[in-house]
Amino acid sequence: MRHIAIIGSGPAGYYTAEAAQKLWGDDVQVDIFDMLPVPYGLIRFGVAPDHQSIKGVSRRYEKTALNENVRFIGNVKVGEHVTVPELMQLYDAVVLATGAPNDRELDLPGKDLNNIFGSAAFVGWYNGHPQFTDLNPDLSGQHAVVIGMGNVALDVARILSKTEAEFEGADIVAHALQSLMASNVKAITILGRRGPHQIMMTPKELGELAALERASPRVDRDDLPEEEEDMLLEPGLRKSVNHLRSFAAIPESVHAEKPIEIHFDMFASPQGFEGDGKVQRVKVERTEVHQGRATGTGEMYTVPADIVVSCIGYRSSPIPDVPFDERAGKFANDEGRILPGIYCVGWARRGPSGTIGTNRPDGYSVVEKIAEDIDAGTLGRADKKGREGFDAIAAERGLDVVTFRDWKKIEEAEERAAREGAPREKFVDVEAMIRAKN
Repeated sequence: MRHIAIIGSGPAGYYTAEAAQKLWGDDVQVDIFDMLPVPYGLIRFGVAPDHQSIKGVSRRYEKTALNENVRFIGNVKVGEHVTVPELMQLYDAVVLATGAPNDRELDLPGKDLNNIFGSAAFVGWYNGHPQFTDLNPDLSGQHAVVIGMGNVALDVARILSKTEAEFEGADIVAHALQSLMASNVKAITILGRRGPHQIMMTPKELGELAALERASPRVDRDDLPEEEEDMLLEPGLRKSVNHLRSFAAIPESVHAEKPIEIHFDMFASPQGFEGDGKVQRVKVERTEVHQGRATGTGEMYTVPADIVVSCIGYRSSPIPDVPFDERAGKFANDEGRILPGIYCVGWARRGPSGTIGTNRPDGYSVVEKIAEDIDAGTLGRADKKGREGFDAIAAERGLDVVTFRDWKKIEEAEERAAREGAPREKFVDVEAMIRAKN
């Protein structure tokens, strides 16, 4: 019997479990650990609440989770409740699938002013992550600045712009919805260091901006390159740029009909934040792009900002006793191998890039490497205790382990508590989750 421990129950973790199950069948036991009592990681806390079709991929993970040889172990913090060396004594392989839950810091003057947030915190706030329930962003001002040119920046801008009716069918948590409906934001500026041909925004997410009831996207025509230059782009990016061109063509009369404007300010590099205790302005330098790289021109200006959300990327969290690449913000690894018996997968391996689906080949690849190492005699030389050994540790330390069956009780309670038209009302603190399973 092979014993595999996976740390993290998001897409990368479940795809890895699926791969192990397919390769070894009944000859493997997989334990999936998560620090929270609820599974699915990025699906639950990262995907925008109005993107329910994307969240539907969790049904695939549930199929894996319900198999007898795969077990969910929630409410257990690896590195605190149990260490990686202890898991290595129990399991043939330990796979880190912890994602990249921390914000890449925007280290600029004024970063400590109030009402400046990273996207992990802000997205976690409206998605009900227990860590960010009490974030309490101040939305009383009229000007919001979103820094970044990827889909997360679009998510934040869209969520700030929606009417209550547009959240029909979304699982946005009640405290965030209430705050957003009382928002006074009228202008949202999306700041990006480079230009239209360097954006990381996908066509679907850009297209959603054009359909907003009370918000109008604006792009300056002068920021757009000559149209024939678009032919050199790969098809997806070309479609995205076409959306930007359509935004630039929106008549002023249409902009005037909608109370919120979403302005794309490209070739714009944030240089610092200004304000008296709370952010009031972003100091920006105009840039030029040469061979894909943005360089400052020396031209400076300010953008009004009553709230700032930085969407410039994420970092993994280090774990004691595991080599970590601080510069890259991920575990130090060679194609998924960290040390003999320790592996990583997904964003923990490659950094925050790719889509949810990108994690599937990643999970299958790391299982192949584990199999290679077992065949080579690097792993599997000792008879490991696996889940039996962990259960003994959990009992000894009095850990309140949440099983997948427990999670289903939590899920049912969330569905019962849902407001009309919503699929669920998430519990936003661990204690409430634990109570719901009992």
